[in-house]
Formats: sequence, C-alpha cells, structure tokens
Amino acid sequence: MNPTWRNIHPSFKLNGVRCSQTELSEIGYSLIKEGHSFENAIGDFLLDWISDVPTVEVFTSGSTGKPKKIVLQKEYMVNSASATGKYLGVKAGDTSLLCLPCSSIAGIMMLVRAMVLGLELDYVEPSSTPLALLHKPYDFVALVPLQAEKSITQLSQINTIIIGGAPISSSLRKKLEQTDSAIFETYGMTETVTHIAMKKIGTAQARSSAVETYFETLPNVRISKDDRDCLVINAPKVSDIEIVTNDIVELFGESKFRWLGRFDSIINSGGVKLIPEQIEAKLAPVMTHRFFITGVADASLGEKLVLLVESENIEKTELVQKIEALEGIDKYEIPKDIYTLPSFVETKSGKINRIKTVEAFKA
Repeated sequence: MNPTWRNIHPSFKLNGVRCSQTELSEIGYSLIKEGHSFENAIGDFLLDWISDVPTVEVFTSGSTGKPKKIVLQKEYMVNSASATGKYLGVKAGDTSLLCLPCSSIAGIMMLVRAMVLGLELDYVEPSSTPLALLHKPYDFVALVPLQAEKSITQLSQINTIIIGGAPISSSLRKKLEQTDSAIFETYGMTETVTHIAMKKIGTAQARSSAVETYFETLPNVRISKDDRDCLVINAPKVSDIEIVTNDIVELFGESKFRWLGRFDSIINSGGVKLIPEQIEAKLAPVMTHRFFITGVADASLGEKLVLLVESENIEKTELVQKIEALEGIDKYEIPKDIYTLPSFVETKSGKINRIKTVEAFKA
C-alpha cells in the first residue's frame, strides 16, 4: 500500500496547472534550473516530497537560539495538513496563496496542504506586501504578522487567514478585529509540523468568545504543564515524542491555554521574576516602533529591566511618562533604562532575533 504522502490530490493545482506526482518532478527540476531563488526552494522541496525517502529535513527559525536541523516524517506532515483542513473547513478546489519562503516549515506546509487537500495554489515571491499587486480573491492564506500589518487593506480578499511565526501585537490585533475575514493566530513550532493550536480573531463572534483569549488545540492533541508551568504537548499524529516547551502557559481544561511568555526569557530583578512578553503587551499601546524587553547585568539587582527600541532617536523622557501612566503597569515592570538601535537583527523568516540583537546592543 502506498504511503499517504504519495497520493497527490487530483484537484491540486500549482499556479493554475493541474499536477500529478510525475508532473511535479518536471516542475521541480524546472524551478531549480530556471527559477528565481525563492522558486529554487519550492523546486527543492517538491523533489524531496516525491522522492522515496519518507522524511524531509527542515531547519528551525532560530528566533530563540541557533537554527537546528530537524527530520520530519512526511506521514506526519500529511496528518498536520489534514487536521488544519478539518479545523478550518478548507477543502478541495479552494484557492490558496503561498507567499512565505519554502526554506522554512511555514512555507513548506502551505505546499503540503495544497497537495494533500487538493487546493489550487498560486505562489508569489515572499515580501512584506504579498497582496499589493493581487486582484484575485483567495479562500486560504498563511501570513506572518508583518505581512498582515502591511496588507491590512487587502485582507478582505481572503476568506480564511492564519497568522503565525511571531506574536500578534495589540495594535495589529485591533486592526484585524475590524476585518470580515476569518482570522486565526496559530501556535506551534517546527517540531510539531507548524501549528497544534489556534486562536480566532477578527469577527464580532470571536471577540465575544473565549477562543479569542485562549488557544484551542487541534484534534488529537493533548496538553499539560510541567513543574515550571511550561506547556507539554502530546500529539502522536505529528510527533513520536512528547514535546516539552519553554512556553509558560495557563491551562483551561484539556484543550485550551493562554500563552504567557518564554521560561528562558524570564528576568530575575532583585528577586522579582518578570516575564518580558507580558510586559511588552502592556507597553504596546504607547509604542510606535518595534521594541522588546530584556534584562542586563546589574550590580545591585542582578538583572535590570531595560527596553530596546528600533529607532534612530526617541524622546525617552516622554516615553517613560507614557509608560508610567499605563493602566495595569506594575512598578517593577517600568524599564530602568531605554536604549535605541537603528535596526534589530532578524532571522531568515523575518522574526526579531532577540539574542543577536542584544549581543549587538551590548557590543
């Protein structure tokens, strides 16, 4: 019996062309030989997918450490695609757009979903404004937050949108809530073959629902916490092993959780444990540039809380006054210092590389 990953859905189309497994080989070689660099990555993956090897190699994003190679079972990638289709109601014949690089799992899985679910997939060169020149509506698209921010006026062209790769800022969330599209924030990682949970935003129904506040797991995913309050994922359809994360969460039942921050980013300032991500959410309403919270060595506190802002110049005194006036801000959550950098270091997928940015700041 053929493995399920060998069965290309008969309704699958790539840029308007119906593709069988045999035709994918020709398309893959053509994209590698004659395509642009982003098309080379698509071609490479297509050839990997139709090969006899039951696994593929992908790299983590590197946003929380050095990128590492991970081997994924193709069968698990099929299971992930099927779960997404079932959860979102995406079906054969639906139109979809690939605007993420296929050098990372997010872009790769858009290809897999199209082949497994029978989607009519178009692709464009990845950019921060992938919808700018498009005049065609789509049923299903995956974006990173920056793309959603830059494409806010075009989002109505899409029925269902998933956004992942980085947390959605409060300012972007407010804009998304005004759209008519069904928008889902995703939670996952390369090890779980992208998302294992989603949180709906963007409609009046979602704004009054607990699903907007909590991530809800996909079918066949069980969650728990370890003694650090970090999320533990048991998802046998996409991983052979239980995955212990460094994500601090609050659980609500067996299928919902609220993400609070990263265990490995906790700042211990004078014995007070501070979670940067929670503080960043409180600061967001008064911030006009990209920013993040980190800790630096301090003789008396051990670590002191500082704010890094991506800007050539800001009025620090005015910003501090705005922060101090924020509702719900604790005195320990007010940055001891504010520093500016002309630009943050980014990963290949466009996320802020906090570790390297802090290293650049300290240098």
